[in-house]
Amino acid sequence: MKIGKSLPELAAIIKRNDEERKDFIVPTGKLRYLPDEATGRVAFSAKDPQSGRSRDYEATPNRYCLRQIAERSGIPGKYVDRMMGNHGKLLGDNINYWWKHEPEKRMLRTLHNPSDHVARAFLSSVYRPLENADLAAIVLPKLAQLDCQVLSCEITETRLYIQAATARVEAKAVGDIVQAGIVISNSEVGAGALALDPLLYYLRCLNGLVMPRVMSRYHIGRRNDPMFELDSAAEYYSDKTKEMDDKAFWAKVSDVVDGLFDKDRFKAMVDAFTSTGEQKIKGADAVEEITSRFQLNNDEKDAVLNHLIEGGDASLFGLVNAVTRTASDVESYDRSIELQRIGGRIIELPKSTWN
Repeated sequence: MKIGKSLPELAAIIKRNDEERKDFIVPTGKLRYLPDEATGRVAFSAKDPQSGRSRDYEATPNRYCLRQIAERSGIPGKYVDRMMGNHGKLLGDNINYWWKHEPEKRMLRTLHNPSDHVARAFLSSVYRPLENADLAAIVLPKLAQLDCQVLSCEITETRLYIQAATARVEAKAVGDIVQAGIVISNSEVGAGALALDPLLYYLRCLNGLVMPRVMSRYHIGRRNDPMFELDSAAEYYSDKTKEMDDKAFWAKVSDVVDGLFDKDRFKAMVDAFTSTGEQKIKGADAVEEITSRFQLNNDEKDAVLNHLIEGGDASLFGLVNAVTRTASDVESYDRSIELQRIGGRIIELPKSTWN
């Protein structure tokens, strides 16, 4: 399992981002992209919610946000990379042209502090924010009640991750002790749903296997949002109806976290995991199969094969272990979690796959 930030470090980032976030619903005809040697700046004017006066804003898009802006205008990512820097004006002309000639309302998510204004997401105007701070406020106390240990956590440019397990619910599986766990993930910037996934954490090699998803919710709101009537940029605020929806949703999240540590559910997953030790495989052929099926890159393919050979276990169990071990090797935390999920998906493949 890949080690990310400490829990206090993660909590500090979540708190800071929550304090600095400022969201706007903006007609694209009122936006201007100002090129520079890096990712440029997004400029617009919006009414201050307290004074009612119009105020000018500029925010520097991170690379993820710039890709979202470009994709919405039909500009390929490779072309964006080529235009950035020396050809920034050309990029600006492209973006500003489409903003003006194909106008629509978008949500611009920003972080504002005294020294830096960052545009972190360019989203649909009906995007329904589910904030990391609200998620953490629900799940961290719940994990403590369940005597869970936070094994690994991280916050990347696009996602939050918390992986935890408890010794309260554990069993033996293929000569190892496996604990019941959970992977909690969320994206505040449109890179995926808020999700709760079961985790099998095996102690001998400290690997984590993410099993099929139990709950997810995409960030979509209602189309009768009054923000649709705006002619100019305005700061986004959630209304009372949304707050009531949120209260019910967060209560459901808390219930699902409890359910993920149900002993009967855990036993069924462990039994499925244990049965992989009985399924023999042809090592190189099996690695080729999952490489094709799950789009592993060449480095990942080589790492899985090496770990499979080093483990000396020519079974499906050995293959799953090789994949989850590779998850610890990759540089990207996002990709590490995806490889752990691939381990869980391998278990679900029909037996005919390995014949």
